[in-house]
Amino acid sequence: MPLPADNTPWPPPQWADYYQRITYDDAWYSGDRERLVRVHQGGTHRPGRPGRLRQLLARGLWGRRSIDHAPGRDRRLHVPLPGDIAATSAALLFSDMPAITVEDKKAQARLETLLDEGRVQQTLMSGAEQAAALSGVFLRSTWDKEAAARPLLTVVQPDSAIPEWRWGMLRAVTFWEELPGSTTTTVYRKFERHEQGRIVHALYVGTPDNVGRPAPLPEHPDTADLAAAVGSDGQSIETGIRDLTASYVPNLLPNRLHRSAPIGRSDFAAPIYDMFDSLDETWTSWMRDIRLARSRIMVPDAYLRNEGPGRGASWDEDREAFHALKIPPTDDAGITLAQFKIRVDEHQRTAEALTRQAAMSAGYSASSFGLDTDRAAVTATEVDSRDQRSTVTRKQKAGNWRHGVAEQLHVQLQLDQVHFGSGIAAERPAVEFGDGVAESEQQRATTLDLLNRAQAVSTGTKVKILHPEWDDTAVQAEVAAILAETGASAPDPVGNFPM
Repeated sequence: MPLPADNTPWPPPQWADYYQRITYDDAWYSGDRERLVRVHQGGTHRPGRPGRLRQLLARGLWGRRSIDHAPGRDRRLHVPLPGDIAATSAALLFSDMPAITVEDKKAQARLETLLDEGRVQQTLMSGAEQAAALSGVFLRSTWDKEAAARPLLTVVQPDSAIPEWRWGMLRAVTFWEELPGSTTTTVYRKFERHEQGRIVHALYVGTPDNVGRPAPLPEHPDTADLAAAVGSDGQSIETGIRDLTASYVPNLLPNRLHRSAPIGRSDFAAPIYDMFDSLDETWTSWMRDIRLARSRIMVPDAYLRNEGPGRGASWDEDREAFHALKIPPTDDAGITLAQFKIRVDEHQRTAEALTRQAAMSAGYSASSFGLDTDRAAVTATEVDSRDQRSTVTRKQKAGNWRHGVAEQLHVQLQLDQVHFGSGIAAERPAVEFGDGVAESEQQRATTLDLLNRAQAVSTGTKVKILHPEWDDTAVQAEVAAILAETGASAPDPVGNFPM
């Protein structure tokens, strides 16, 4: 869509259901109990349409309305498994930065500078975690010469974007956000539309459910500085390049609820919401058992000290002697102890079973979440076999991220040339993810020893295997040092000849 027409509903009706689904995923991802209660008990945003889905949501732990769940008395607990799933997805992808290379050496050096100064790995880690929870994210390239002398790479949430597709490819996207100063009756919205060759900025003043009217950019402090940067039309900024300055990275495809659009699906949309709810119910029940099973002392009234009229009575647990009581010695009327059984094993097995099934349904191995770890040391091959499900999911996601990252890093190099005068010809980088299996030092040493015995590897190759992060100069220096220490280097024909 172009910039929205005046006084139209917002969000656009065709995207309202998708936004509501993201709101539901976001409530589980955030781990905030108030959000969970709000989306399950009929808050402003609800997933799906009214009817049976609303009834199903109301049956869960977070949809119940009772006196015990009133504010101040609510003892329901949340297990942050949704957040753990999203964090695990990001760690599998970007805990090790993928290899990003171009053929030109000068361009490679400048690219590495942009990656380092822009903290791109942190940006991608954050984006990958949010994409796992919210179905996908947008990578956006822009620039602000007052903030940094280089292009900027940022992440935009999918519920703050209206994308436009052609043949399954992103042709344009409109980002929007509500600005500070908005009230319950007046809402300021900033729109940023990315097209080929330009970025369009606009400010609208409306209501919570209506986009309202366009307003001049200087009317709000957050958009006032854009007024000096836009062109003669008062809205557009020319990028100077042909490529789109935004890319969409889906988490997984296809989206089972929106099959006609090339939008991703959340890791939670297996769906595993019922498992999340059941896990919270199990944990709440377990902690209730502990709370109710606390040891309690029951004493007769005669053991209490009267504090006077209207002040009640108290029990002094440190008192050693009491007045003689007329109690037969055979009666069990003294101090008694009450303590109930805690069903530890039942709750633990139920929680582990729910966690295991939720992880598998989301596409991960149980071992990625700390389960099945009571085994002896295993080789990297055995680890890969045990984590096969996580490895397959990682490869699927890496394929989606590889294209989006390559596109926007290419854009970064072009913007760097056009707006910051780098003078370096931009080329599209190659992005290669590793295999995701990290060998221990012992396993790597064993591999090198076997290769050395077979005489199937050179000293230089062994050094590269041991230190893959070293450049050729460091490798050659280490090889020379090893050969000199072991006496395997070629003898000096002059220094050793008797004169």
